[in-house]
Amino acid sequence: MDLPETRYALSGDVSIAYQVHGEGTTDLIVCPGWISNVELTWEDESATAHWRRLGEFARVIRFDKRGTGLSDRGVGIADMETRMDDIRAVLDAVGSERAFVMGASEGGPLAALFAAAYPERTAGLILWGAAPRFTRAPGFPWGPTREQYLAGVEDYSRRWGSRELAAEMLAGAGESPSDDDVDFVVKRMLRSASPGAIRQLDLMNLEIDVRDAVQAIRTPTLVMHRKGDPNVPVEAGRWFAEHIPGARLLEFEGTEHMIAGGDPESVERALREFLSSVAQADTAAAEPESVLATVLFTDIVGSTAKAAELGDRGWRELVERHHAVIRAELARYRGREVDTAGDGFFATFDGPARAIRCGRAVTEAVRELGLEVRAGLHTGECEIVDGKIGGIAVNIGARVAAQARPGEVLVSQTVRDLVAGSGLAFEERGAAELKGVPGEWRLYAVSA
Repeated sequence: MDLPETRYALSGDVSIAYQVHGEGTTDLIVCPGWISNVELTWEDESATAHWRRLGEFARVIRFDKRGTGLSDRGVGIADMETRMDDIRAVLDAVGSERAFVMGASEGGPLAALFAAAYPERTAGLILWGAAPRFTRAPGFPWGPTREQYLAGVEDYSRRWGSRELAAEMLAGAGESPSDDDVDFVVKRMLRSASPGAIRQLDLMNLEIDVRDAVQAIRTPTLVMHRKGDPNVPVEAGRWFAEHIPGARLLEFEGTEHMIAGGDPESVERALREFLSSVAQADTAAAEPESVLATVLFTDIVGSTAKAAELGDRGWRELVERHHAVIRAELARYRGREVDTAGDGFFATFDGPARAIRCGRAVTEAVRELGLEVRAGLHTGECEIVDGKIGGIAVNIGARVAAQARPGEVLVSQTVRDLVAGSGLAFEERGAAELKGVPGEWRLYAVSA
């Protein structure tokens, strides 16, 4: 086959490099692992054979994450919701309304979030050698400690592009490298990211934790992992399979982290069978019954006293101005107004960082009206009934807002865990009991 042409999709003002190949009728978009270069891939014989075989039964869509590969450099490493925007931009550019989304290694959490947040565009989810987070934590005892991870970040950025590091990376991925293999990995490093970019990317990955979010996934899911994977332990794949409703787990023999290593054809057969069986089930016909969303609640502090001070007419005029301010900020940050109850607002967002920034903008803007508002946010699975949003996640968001101090934007730990790479900072507010919601909830105030 002829090599595919590299094209660009515009996501905001950033150009995302992508390629499309294959003759299949089913779309498969691949969220790459750590680093990638869509053109350099074709210089690797085993990778070329792998992608060509996938192209026999799917239209394969591959892209480089912003800041890496052939996508725009010098734009920093974006948070997860911005990277989800990049996926949608590529899908739009190739005319794909609905695709199977595959996340390999570091691309796994991104693919999983996309499936949860955009079920209408996700025919199915495939996770290969992936983990919900990259360091160990309570309830997730696999991977390096935070200190070990940070030491690795500094070491990799210092030795980036060296033959020594390339040989170590290949050995660490379960492969026995030749001199040619080492040369190719050096080239791949240099053409995929700079030392500064890889440091930024690794530091962003350190904060990723999608464990709460993946339980909202309702699309057919296939989790695949090699049992001896030295980079991402198989227990991480098993965790995904246990916590994504209805997920199927396939474990393969071998130690290679990359699909193209070892015995890729057994993996490809499983992938082909999954795509075929899900496509035949015609899941695209059903409207999603739930979606991962961030809910924002706001209300005016001291509204009763303010209303008594201004009188009915004055209060009504002030509330109208308050509503206009909030609606302007919702439009700016792509929020969707769901309901207003007196002096409070309920809105949803497809990204928690945008929701936080909207909450902060609202608390600042209403001060010019002589008002203070409190805001609360939570990200979780929201039920969709007759086009309306509901469910326990909505109740939690409202309860979080009730705990906020005047002028404060308060978020649940789930929200904080999902905004890695956003540049947002938080102050811990400790654990709280939310009325009508079981258990204790760790809350965080957004720093100024």
